[in-house]
This record gives sequence, C-alpha cells and structure tokens, in this order.
Amino acid sequence: MRRVYRRRRRRYLVLMAVCLLLFVGGGAVVRLWSVPVAIAMCALAAVIPPVATIVANRREPDDRWWDER
Repeated sequence: MRRVYRRRRRRYLVLMAVCLLLFVGGGAVVRLWSVPVAIAMCALAAVIPPVATIVANRREPDDRWWDER
C-alpha cells in the first residue's frame, strides 16, 4: 500500500478512536458526575465520523488520480 493511503488510514483510525473514547467516556464515566458534559462529549463524538471521512478522502499533493494501485 502506498504511503499516502497508509497516512490516510492512520488519520482516520485516530479520529475514530477519539470518537469511540468520547462516546464511551461520556456515556459510562462522565455522566456519573455531569450529565451536560456527557451530552456535550457525545455530541462532539457524533460530529467526528463525517469529519474523519472527509479527512481520509482528501487529496494530497503527492496523490495522483491515475495511479489507483
């Protein structure tokens, strides 16, 4: 796999891991102390998947459209 795709995959996985941590942390731990903060964490986590998709599919300078190998 080309370096560009590895970099894209790593960015996507990092963003999705942050999303998962926000959902689990907000729903399981933070809600015991502050429900509004837990709701804010879950709302922020709901925004991350579309952003992760956009970041993962963004073209980079060394990305060529004709090289799909």
